Amino acid sequence: MNAFSLADAWSAPLQPRFAGVRTLVGVDGGGTGTRVRLSDVHGRLLGQGWAGPSALGQGIAQAWRHIQMAVQEAAAKAGIERLSLGETAIGLGLSGAGVAAQAQAFIAQQPGYAHVALVNDGTTSVLGAHAGRPGGVIAAGTGTVGEALRADGTMVCVSGWGWIGGDEGSGAWLGIQAMRIAQKAMDGRADVGSLARAVWDAAKATGAQDRDAINAWVAQAGQHAYAQLAPLVFEHSESDPAAAALVAQAVAELEQLALALDPSQQLPLSLAGSIAQRLAALFSGNIRARCVSPQGDSADGALRLVRGALSETR
Repeated sequence: MNAFSLADAWSAPLQPRFAGVRTLVGVDGGGTGTRVRLSDVHGRLLGQGWAGPSALGQGIAQAWRHIQMAVQEAAAKAGIERLSLGETAIGLGLSGAGVAAQAQAFIAQQPGYAHVALVNDGTTSVLGAHAGRPGGVIAAGTGTVGEALRADGTMVCVSGWGWIGGDEGSGAWLGIQAMRIAQKAMDGRADVGSLARAVWDAAKATGAQDRDAINAWVAQAGQHAYAQLAPLVFEHSESDPAAAALVAQAVAELEQLALALDPSQQLPLSLAGSIAQRLAALFSGNIRARCVSPQGDSADGALRLVRGALSETR
């Protein structure tokens, strides 16, 4: 199915074999929670539900359990006492769906839906943000990833390699760079600026010689701990050249991501995540001009995905 048939999915007729489908479920599932929207086949919202995490990497059984809990809540809010899965099709944007083995195991355990359409949550974010039409999403918060639906119908993914060696321009990446500056300043390899001092304070270092505190902080720090240092970079960017340079580098990293998503530099872009939104005003003219507000979210994209699958000509 191409981009334009996804955009027109709500008005397209159902395939004959799906004539019995009465309701649609759209799922946005990640590592912290699951959001579900229930609609009829024409896109009219019937109800919504929420539950715990459904990232596939946390377990297939848990994912289905939480999805079904959220579906049941959405059905109850719609006044549906017992949702018939045989008359329901489900579209899902789930974290971890890009891992083939996880996706196959998940679909194999589906509880009886008339049809299951499964993709990564980044794909449904794009479909929701641009109403099924070509466009890109740059998501930079704790991590960084970019996805785009191009005019020829292909989906592309850029970055998202993880916080240890990738996710440039993210909150965790900024925090790692800030800690490196603080360590160099403590060694005398760089000037002691306000950013370095702020990082020392965050690590509870008692002064410029307290290496033990820095080592202890790094030893236990993970992605989220580093991301919590990112606000310090912005707070000191006007007073500390090292912090200002980090902000400029983060902008450059996200602009490179945008160019890789769309070398033609024509697609509309939607921004997600606190870092991307904070840096948006610093983007170059073309990229800034192409930034648009999202028309919908990942759950909307999942509904559009499954409705398109039901109307696809085979």
